[in-house]
Amino acid sequence: MARDEELKKRWDTLIKKLSLRFADGAPLDLDGIIYLIGVQELGQLHRRFKKDEKLNLMHIAICRLLTPYGYYALDYVDEEGWPHYQIKEELPNLKAGEQSILMKEAIVNYFLEQKFID
Repeated sequence: MARDEELKKRWDTLIKKLSLRFADGAPLDLDGIIYLIGVQELGQLHRRFKKDEKLNLMHIAICRLLTPYGYYALDYVDEEGWPHYQIKEELPNLKAGEQSILMKEAIVNYFLEQKFID
């Protein structure tokens, strides 16, 4: 199977599983999945977040997702448990479609690593 086809198959499987678990079957979008990853990475699963904290959660997720690609590295975790990342390499200028593919690939790889999907 071609790499793009495999990514699409895994992405569709992931969307179905996450949507059933977290959105009563309504399809989650990319931002929703990034938010879920941020909550997972923070590890504070059972609390409500303020608007600015939700943006920070998405930032945590993006940094974590792009760490294996060499763009970020975990720097430290503060006293409240929030991870902080440092930029290792500037992100390349990508078109919107290319950004979407990179993020979907990074998300699929994250959930493969977590053994949530095969």
